[in-house]
Amino acid sequence: MCDKWPFADPPNVATISLRDIMERRRPILYVSHDADDGCWQFTDGRDNPDPADGVVLGLDCVLEIDPSVAELADLPLGWRAWRAEVGQHWQREPAT
Repeated sequence: MCDKWPFADPPNVATISLRDIMERRRPILYVSHDADDGCWQFTDGRDNPDPADGVVLGLDCVLEIDPSVAELADLPLGWRAWRAEVGQHWQREPAT
């Protein structure tokens, strides 16, 4: 993990993710920082993941799973980021 905490939110803030990400079977390819409640969501980019696969993870756990999400620490509320595969640069835009 990082020496200096990169996010404005504390390490133990709850985020939404997927069991396959938590168990390291799928990569994080899509991130949103919700405008309405400030929640972070880290998913694998599938259009319709099964809600039963949803999990709550601390932001520190997400960063441990994929340290590259530190690049998104400044993602504004109401924005999203994505990449086609691990190792590619994150693309960003306001969520619609």
